[in-house]
Amino acid sequence: MASKASTHRLDPEVQAALNHLSDLLNRPKNRLINEAVRLYVQQKSREVEHELEDTLRALRTYRQKDPAFKNAINEFIEAEAKFASDDPAEGRQLGAQGEVQSQIRRKLNAA
Repeated sequence: MASKASTHRLDPEVQAALNHLSDLLNRPKNRLINEAVRLYVQQKSREVEHELEDTLRALRTYRQKDPAFKNAINEFIEAEAKFASDDPAEGRQLGAQGEVQSQIRRKLNAA
């Protein structure tokens, strides 16, 4: 795949170190930057993958403990009841009401 030019700003001390390293290794800065970014992306990708796997494992464990989410639903209901008086939006319609929303509300109220 062909390389694509991009512009990135390096801190002056990083730029100076890169220049020095390029001279010592007799290798182009572009190659050093590509190697460094490639290694960084690989490392971070592995870290993110492990974090996602941990999260998925935790979700599966939680789901096994409460497969129908009954506890979660009950906790939600209890929190709603407990904090309803402190909720400034409780019992109020929020947002703009367009024609579709108006028709839906009319049909719901007619039932």
